Amino acid sequence: MRLLYSLLWILILPLALLRLWWRGRKEPGYRQHIGERFGNYGQHAIDRKHRLLWLHAVSVGETRAAEPLITALLAQYPDCAILLTHMTVTGRATGQALFSHHGARVQQCYLPYDLGFLIARFLRHFQPQLCLLMETEVWPNVIAQCGKFKVPVVLLNARLSERSLAKGRRFGRLMTEVARGIACIGAQTEADAARLRQFGAPTVQVTGSIKFDITPPQDMLDKGAALRAQIGERSVLLCASTREGEEALILDALEKTKFGNALLVIVPRHPQRFSEVARMIALRNLVLCRRSELGDDWIDPEVRVLLGDSMGEMYAYYAACDVAFIGGSLLPLGGQNLIEACAVGKPVLLGPHTFNFATVSDDAVHAGVALRIHDASALLQTAQHLLQADVERIVMGAKAKAFAEQHRGATTRTLTLLQPYLT
Repeated sequence: MRLLYSLLWILILPLALLRLWWRGRKEPGYRQHIGERFGNYGQHAIDRKHRLLWLHAVSVGETRAAEPLITALLAQYPDCAILLTHMTVTGRATGQALFSHHGARVQQCYLPYDLGFLIARFLRHFQPQLCLLMETEVWPNVIAQCGKFKVPVVLLNARLSERSLAKGRRFGRLMTEVARGIACIGAQTEADAARLRQFGAPTVQVTGSIKFDITPPQDMLDKGAALRAQIGERSVLLCASTREGEEALILDALEKTKFGNALLVIVPRHPQRFSEVARMIALRNLVLCRRSELGDDWIDPEVRVLLGDSMGEMYAYYAACDVAFIGGSLLPLGGQNLIEACAVGKPVLLGPHTFNFATVSDDAVHAGVALRIHDASALLQTAQHLLQADVERIVMGAKAKAFAEQHRGATTRTLTLLQPYLT
C-alpha cells in the first residue's frame, strides 16, 4: 500500500510544482525555498551544540497551537533546539513572528513532499533526536523513514473526527502501518483517543488541547482596543476564519436582515481569498472598509462591513468584537477552533458543522459559552439579539473565559508524555 502511495506522489509531483507556481501569483512566498520541498537545504545552518527536536506544524493553526509547547520545551531543556517545519507560507510566516526572538534555538524550513528518499535526505541533513507531529499531520513515508533512522515519532494535540476515521478505514493496512510506527500519541479528548486506538496505535493518552494554554498576546489585545476605538460605539459581530461559500451566505442574509447600525467584520481564513471576498461585498453595494487600508482613521458610520484582510491579527479581531461566529461551520467543512474567542472572553456562535472539533464545541454549548445556529439568517438574528442583550452577552463572555481557564494544563501533561524521549 505504501509503495502505491509513493507512486501516486511521484505522478502528482509535477502538479504540485504547478500549484506552487500558481499560488505564488498572489502569495510570492510559494515561489521561494522550493528546493526545501525536495529535501535540498544547501548551507542551512545547523546548531550542533544543541540536541535537535523536530516539530512539524503544517500551517497557521498548528503553529500557533505549538507556541506554549515550544516555549516550555526551550525553558525545560536548555540543551535542546527546535526545528520547526511547515507546508504553507502562512505557517512559516507565523512561526517567524512567534519565535524569531529565540534566535538560533528555533530554526524553520519546509518539510519535503512525502516521498521516502526526500524524507531520508531531510533526516540525514538535520539528524533530529525526536519527531513531534501536531494534530492530524501524519504522513506514511515520514513515519516509515523515521523508523529506519531510529527517530521516535510522537503525535501531539491529536484529533480524529468520525468522518476522518471513516476515510482512514478505506486505507486500512496503510493506516495501521502508520499508527504502529508512532511511539505514542497525546490526544485532545477521550473520543479522539478511542478513534485513534482503532487504527492500532500502541500508546494513546489523553493530554487535552494545547491551544487552551495559549495566552492572548498583550500587543494583540492592545491592537484590538485601538481597532475598537476606531469603530466607535457601534456593536460588532465578527465572522472569524470564514471559508469559501460562507461569506456569500452571510452577506445575503445581511441584506435581508435588519441589523441596525452594527458592524459586520469578516476575516476569511485563507489570505488568497481577501480580494475575492471584497468583490462579493462590493457587488452587493454594501459600504466596505478594508483593514489593510484603514490606518489610524475612524471607520465611517456608513461602513457596513469591515474586511479583515491582515495576517496574524485574529486575537485583535476577537478583542475588538462583541460576539464571534466561528467559520467553517455553516457549511460541512468541520469548523474551526473556538478556544481563541473563549480566551478573550467573547460569546461564541457556531454553525451545525463542527465535526473537526466536535467535543470542545459540544462542551462549549453545554457550558453556556456558545450557541448553535443552523443557517446564516439565524446567525444574524441570534447575533442581533445578543448585541442588544447586554447582561446575557456579558455573562456568556465571562463563562467563555472561565471555560478556557478550566481546560488549561495540556502543555504540562504533554511534557510529561515526552519526558522518556528527552532524558
